[in-house]
Amino acid sequence: MTTIQWRPQVNALTKPQSYRPQVVPRGTSGYDEMAADLSAAHPNYNADLLRSVAPLIMNWIQQQMINGWQVTFQDAFTFHPSLNGRMAGPDDPLPADEDLLQVNAYASRPFVQAVRNAARLERLPMSEKLPLVTSTEDTKLKLADVLNPAGVLHLTGSNLYFDEEDPDSGCVIAGTQSGESKQSTFGTISNSDVLLVPNIPAQAQPWNNEYTLSLTTQYTEHGTRRTGLYRRRLRSPLTAAKLGHPNPPETGILSGNGASPLVSIKGGTVAADERLRIQAVLDPLTDRLLLNLLDMKEGGAAGAETAVTANGNFTLQGFSGSAVSSLEISVNDYAALKVLIHDHYSGRLADVLDVKLA
Repeated sequence: MTTIQWRPQVNALTKPQSYRPQVVPRGTSGYDEMAADLSAAHPNYNADLLRSVAPLIMNWIQQQMINGWQVTFQDAFTFHPSLNGRMAGPDDPLPADEDLLQVNAYASRPFVQAVRNAARLERLPMSEKLPLVTSTEDTKLKLADVLNPAGVLHLTGSNLYFDEEDPDSGCVIAGTQSGESKQSTFGTISNSDVLLVPNIPAQAQPWNNEYTLSLTTQYTEHGTRRTGLYRRRLRSPLTAAKLGHPNPPETGILSGNGASPLVSIKGGTVAADERLRIQAVLDPLTDRLLLNLLDMKEGGAAGAETAVTANGNFTLQGFSGSAVSSLEISVNDYAALKVLIHDHYSGRLADVLDVKLA
């Protein structure tokens, strides 16, 4: 049995970025193909006769609708005319619109269910041959989309291979506010994997820790260079220093490329230096943000969530076993933070924090 082939396509109308499955027809069948297949399966029926009858059936359906009838083939298809227009009152004339009269055709529920039961789906790669980075992970922290200056970044995807010696090909990490760095230290470079030691460009402000990643390659000697942009943003760790002091400096976190931080750490209760994470999740049911502290393992320990619906000062509680009992934060621009999380982070934004006493 052959399959129904499909491939993922970018849904450009959604934020955050999403994809939609699109069926890829193997070809187009018509009267000739139908007649040949039916005649082969039922030799008593002549292919030429079947071919000549098929258009007559279509003409009959058309004439029935012209005469105001609905045509229903049991457990197969229904055809009927409809009107598409708007009238201000029940006695108004029909709109003078050439699109007023419509023709509708749809499959019956048993027909659709039979196709669903018998069909098998086959996934195809995205149509345009581009470097496609599907995921990134820091191999030391084991966290996705983290740019760790002391780690190794693992890229996975398809069509990733590039010639490291080609000056016009390679991998570029760029800050969303400023700065750009072509990467130069690689382990593995293959079509499905790239390992690199990230050279992270500096940005204008400490809280500008957001980056994009792109790969450029050339598949043939004289071919066009093609660039694929990773559709998620990467973030580098931040340091919250002097939290053992009575008046520590503020540390910007959970921000984008702005000239001021969306959220700031203002203080906390800390017993020892610790690396942890802080996350903000957009709750679509209540239209609010939920902030809390996490350990360094996905699915690990987590502090209690704090609901945030406006600018203000909040206390985030630590999690079991953490040297950080609490962090005092200030949400400086709640509206911009919500937009950032929704549009660019699929509803969840997390920063790695190095919390320091000194």
